Amino acid sequence: MAFQKPPGTQDVLPGTVEVWQYVEKTARDICRRYRYREIRTPIFETTELFQRGVGETTDIVEKEMYTFTDRGNRSMTLRPEGTAGVVRSYVENKLYGEPDIAKLYYIGPMFRYERAQAGRYRQFHQFGVEAIGSEDPALDAEVIALGYQFYKEVGLSGITVEINSVGTPAIRAAFRTKLLEFLEPMRSELCKDCQSRMDRNPLRVLDCKTDQDKFDGAPSILDSLDEACTAHFARVRECLDAMNIPYRVNPRMVRGLDYYTHTAFEYKAQGIGSIDTIGGGGRYNGLVAEIGGDDRPGVGLGLGLERTMLLLESQNVKPEIEAGVDVYLIGFGERAERELPGLVQSLRRGGLSAERDYQGRKPKALFKAADRAGARYAAILGDDELERGEIGLKNLATGEQVQVALARLAESVKTIITEQKKGNENQ
Repeated sequence: MAFQKPPGTQDVLPGTVEVWQYVEKTARDICRRYRYREIRTPIFETTELFQRGVGETTDIVEKEMYTFTDRGNRSMTLRPEGTAGVVRSYVENKLYGEPDIAKLYYIGPMFRYERAQAGRYRQFHQFGVEAIGSEDPALDAEVIALGYQFYKEVGLSGITVEINSVGTPAIRAAFRTKLLEFLEPMRSELCKDCQSRMDRNPLRVLDCKTDQDKFDGAPSILDSLDEACTAHFARVRECLDAMNIPYRVNPRMVRGLDYYTHTAFEYKAQGIGSIDTIGGGGRYNGLVAEIGGDDRPGVGLGLGLERTMLLLESQNVKPEIEAGVDVYLIGFGERAERELPGLVQSLRRGGLSAERDYQGRKPKALFKAADRAGARYAAILGDDELERGEIGLKNLATGEQVQVALARLAESVKTIITEQKKGNENQ
């Protein structure tokens, strides 16, 4: 029986993984400019961390976590999101002791048992940032701007930002009562998910795609905000305006995690089936204390990389990715063949990408193999060239060939490539 990958997972193959690397490199470069430092946390944590951090009434904790008991009889869970683990690490490693706020980012796999569909996997990857240690609404705006900048720089268009304020836990509790008064008369008309959410987390009912037409006249949480929350949200919008970040206020938008306070936001795009949310985040004052540390305010985001990849494909964005090798070595003759291992290694040590044949191909097939490898040059060594201490260097695009000193092969190739780049820039 041939094995197959588990449902909801994917193999990222050569030819596609280079685009992933481009996306991840873009994320890392943006974080460098915004001064966020990378953090790497375990792929599994204690189950209680996610129960307390994410919220016991969320769909993630109730239905979607991959949880197991280890040999020490401890309940462990594959991380379903990144924030709880980063905050745990922030507390455990006393990052709050640094004089500046902690600005951190991560890139890695997450795990949720969801119904697999386009853009939704059971093992998926997120690029996320967390900024912990300040209540300044300008920091909320910075995080939103960072995510928007990421989508722009990977080459996507049509990305929109939706923002809302979900207030404080006390404000949400009061709003919950108002909302239930509105929803209760129509309970039997709502979908099963909404009926369930009414009992557990009624704010999420307003986010339902199925029943949107029933919510005209629903109360808005923005009308329930106190003076401090209203001022915070106004300042976030003011900063976004100053940054030229386009956004839309969506008073019905909530996030599927219990820890959000004040600002919540999502990035939207069309092109991946029924899913239009491609990333999001918000402020989470109180989460650090919930996880066991001294209370520190924070704000963060998580962006789905699979959805980013699907959008790149649907928008026909093809990043410029350097492929192929600089030099493909070809040896003719027994003595020349024996020289190839040392030559290919010297090229690689010199900073060049190099390849050679390992399948005993005939001469004609060797040049075809060099073409398939995307080689710029073929370095051709025969016994006669070996006697003279030379090697032929053939430009596979133009067919031009020159002889260079065998002992200076790497240096010669680098010189030729540099001169070629200068010539292209001057054209």
